Amino acid sequence: MVARQDLRAPAVYVLQTLAVAACSYAGGRLGLLYELRVDGSVVSPIWPPTGIAVAALLLLGPRVWPGITLGAMLVIVHLTSLSPVSLGLLFGSTAAPLCAYLLLRWDGFRTDLGRLRDCLSLVFLGGFAAMLVSSTIGAVLLVVSGDLPAGRFWSVWLPWWVGDAMGVLLIAPVLLLLPRVRSPVHWSRWKEAVALAAVTGVLMPIVTHSPASLLFSVYPLLIWAALRFELPGSMLCALYASVLATGAATARAGPFEGLSDMQIMINLHAFNAASALTALLLSAVVTEQHNTRRSVEQACQELVEVLEHLTGGESAPHARPKRETDPGAG
Repeated sequence: MVARQDLRAPAVYVLQTLAVAACSYAGGRLGLLYELRVDGSVVSPIWPPTGIAVAALLLLGPRVWPGITLGAMLVIVHLTSLSPVSLGLLFGSTAAPLCAYLLLRWDGFRTDLGRLRDCLSLVFLGGFAAMLVSSTIGAVLLVVSGDLPAGRFWSVWLPWWVGDAMGVLLIAPVLLLLPRVRSPVHWSRWKEAVALAAVTGVLMPIVTHSPASLLFSVYPLLIWAALRFELPGSMLCALYASVLATGAATARAGPFEGLSDMQIMINLHAFNAASALTALLLSAVVTEQHNTRRSVEQACQELVEVLEHLTGGESAPHARPKRETDPGAG
C-alpha cells in the first residue's frame, strides 16, 4: 500500500503538469486568434495563458511551474523557432505568474474569492503588479535583440502588459470558481438564469458589433448577473462580452470601425478593463454581504438555541414547599 501511494504521487504530479501545459498552449492558440497591430507590432488584447497559469499555481501549488514553461514554449514554437530571445520570453512567461502567486499568498489571498479584499488583491497584485514582469522582460528583450526599435518600446509594452493583466482578471476568477459552482436549487432561480443567458446571448453580439456605440448597454447585464448570481454569473458575462468586443475590434467592426490602431487598442482595453472590474468588484461586494448576513443569521440561531436551553433549565419543575398548619385553626 505504501509503495503504491509512493508511485501514485509522481504520476499525479506529471499529469497535473501536463494538464497545465496543455491548457496554457490551448489558451495561447485561442489568444492568437484575436490580434491587434499597433505600430507594426502584433499584440493580443487578452492573453489567456496568464490567467490559466495564475489559477493553476493557486489551485495546485507552485510545483506545477514546469507546465507553465512547457505551454509557453509550445506557443513560441508554433510561432517561430527557439532562440536566446525565446528563452528570455519563456522566463518572463513563467516568472510573472510565480510573482503573482507569491504576492497573493503574501497578502493572505483566498481562492474562494469570498471577500472584496481577495478580488482587490487579484486585480492589483496578481494582475497589474505581477504582469509588469512579463511585459517588461518581453519588451526589453525585443529592443535588445533589435527586433523592436527603442522608440516603439512603450507602444508594445503597454498593450503587452494590459493583455497579460486582462488574462488574469478575466480567466483566473472563472477557473478559481469552477470547482465551487453549484446549480440553482429553486426552479425560479433556474428560470432567471436561463433568462439572463438568453438576454446576454442575444444582446451582447448586437451591442459589440453595432456601429451605434452601444457598448455601455453591457453594464446592466453585468450588474444583474452580479446581484443575482454573484461571481460565477458576472465573470462569465464579463468574459463573454470581452471576447465579443475583442472579435469586433480585430475585425474593425461595430464601434471600432474607422478608428486608428491606437484608438482601437485604447477603446478595447478600456472596455475590457471596465467590464472585468465591474463584474469582479461588484459581485465581490454582494458575496461578502451575503456571507456576512449568513454569519449573523447563524449566530442568531445559535443564540436562540442557547437561550432556549437556559430557559428550559430554569423552568424545570421544583418541589413546592409544604404549607404550615395554623395552630389556631379549628
